Amino acid sequence: MRIDALSAAEPSRYIDTCQYMIGAMGFHGWRIAWALAVTQTVGYGVLYYAFSVFTLPMEAELGLSRAQTSAAFSFGLLVAGLAAVPVGRWVDARGARVPMSVGSAAGALLVLAWSFVDGLTGLILVQAGIGLAMAATLYDVAFTAIATWFRRDRIRAMLIVTTVAGLASTVFVPLATALVETLGWRDALRWLALLLGATAVPLHALVLRDHPRRLGLEPDGGPARSITDRSAAPSLAPPPEASIGARQALRSGVFWWLSTAFAFDRVAIVAVAAHAVPMLLERGYAPALVAAVVGSIGLMQVVGRLLFAPATNRASLVHLASITYVVRAVALLGLLLVPGPGGLWGFAALFGLANGASTLARAGLVADAFGPVHYGTINGAMTSLMAVAQTAAPLAVGALHVRTGGYDAALWALAAVALLAALAVARVRS
Repeated sequence: MRIDALSAAEPSRYIDTCQYMIGAMGFHGWRIAWALAVTQTVGYGVLYYAFSVFTLPMEAELGLSRAQTSAAFSFGLLVAGLAAVPVGRWVDARGARVPMSVGSAAGALLVLAWSFVDGLTGLILVQAGIGLAMAATLYDVAFTAIATWFRRDRIRAMLIVTTVAGLASTVFVPLATALVETLGWRDALRWLALLLGATAVPLHALVLRDHPRRLGLEPDGGPARSITDRSAAPSLAPPPEASIGARQALRSGVFWWLSTAFAFDRVAIVAVAAHAVPMLLERGYAPALVAAVVGSIGLMQVVGRLLFAPATNRASLVHLASITYVVRAVALLGLLLVPGPGGLWGFAALFGLANGASTLARAGLVADAFGPVHYGTINGAMTSLMAVAQTAAPLAVGALHVRTGGYDAALWALAAVALLAALAVARVRS
């Protein structure tokens, strides 16, 4: 099985294409892409990135340790990973509208419930529920919907979703920080729950559709709607796609090497997301600076995606993914070895670039290797395999923090894990 680079336009054409997609909304798939761009931003911001902001105030009020708060967050990620396969099967068979609508409503109610917890048990139960909501609403399901509605324009549609959603931490870490400082952590959660419910629920329920054929359409809405330069359309017509079943995928080496690479990379992403705020605060930086730095990671995710998409025209996804994981390792080592603002901002820039690129790399590699028909099930199987790794990551970092009294040992370990991800994806033949 071979992994070929996805077709992508030059940067100048991306500008023209984005202008076209904003103005020409005749194909409902573009409405879905923009709706998902908004809901992924809010969903990731509230359900995922905001947790690190609430870590310290929760620990202070509830008398919890870093290992305990990390365990609660990790358990939610485990639940999300284990739920990925049944959710993926549902979406493959029936579409994304129902799980995303129900999941976003449940997510809002669970964040509200989070604001009333009074101990570790309540926090763990709420985070488990939030894990189910994440499994039903975040990237895995969104990318399955995009793979159903787009083929030739899939990379452009994914770029819309991920470019906007890349701002989730940029927006929500400072927002959550400001709400906590102004209102306290419990009222801050209530406002975030309201925001999630008011945006994600109606967009999922009213805009999503299960399949283009339900509207009498084909993926991409027909050749005439693909790009502004119609004369170039024949040259961009994609070759026949792979259509690999879940059982066949599970027997392939590509599946296992990709799963290994994604799992290692996910360890670094999740561990930093869970511990970024307390880690940087403990290194002596002011809360406002920490919020700005963590928020800038999200901004650099956008840059990473804008750089990654046209780069697929010049290098294979396998090579680009390898480079991405090496950049992540360099970011973590820079925070360790380069003192002062240079190391701090360098970490934020490089880690954000890697975050942005790795999201598109994963989505593109899965679709390119196995096709869209069983995308949800295959991607869900990968996510379930990643669940143990991403669950252990925040907990292990929290335990290392307790044992060593700091985060340096964890940063060394995460850098090594990022390099292992690069080695694993390099085993996939390009």
